[in-house]
Amino acid sequence: MSDERTAKAPTMWMATVRPNGTPHLVPIWFVVVDEKWYFATDPNSVKARNLQHNSAIAISLEDGTNPFVVEGNAKIVKPTAKVVEQFKKKYDWDMSGDNDYVVFEVVVKRKVLGG
Repeated sequence: MSDERTAKAPTMWMATVRPNGTPHLVPIWFVVVDEKWYFATDPNSVKARNLQHNSAIAISLEDGTNPFVVEGNAKIVKPTAKVVEQFKKKYDWDMSGDNDYVVFEVVVKRKVLGG
C-alpha cells in the first residue's frame, strides 16, 4: 500500500522547524527508496537551513482523507544511483548533473497510515 501511494503522489508536504521554533511547511518533490524518503532542494532554502539547525522533520502525502504521515530525521547525502533513477522515473529529472541542489535523506522513526 505505501509503495503505491508514495510512487504515485506528485508531492509531499514537509514540515521543518526554524531556529526560532516556528514551523515551516512546504510542498516538494520526493521519492522513497528502501524505506527512506529523499528530496532535493537549494542548499540556501529555508528548509535546508532549518534541517541543518534541527534535523527533525514531518512529512505528509496530500490526501487528507487517507492519511500518510511520517516523522523522522533528515541529513544531507550523496544520492545513490537508485535514488537518481527514481527521480528520473517519477519526474523525468536527471539530478545527477544538477549541482544546484543538495539531497536530503529522511530516516523514518514513526509512521501513521490511514485508509
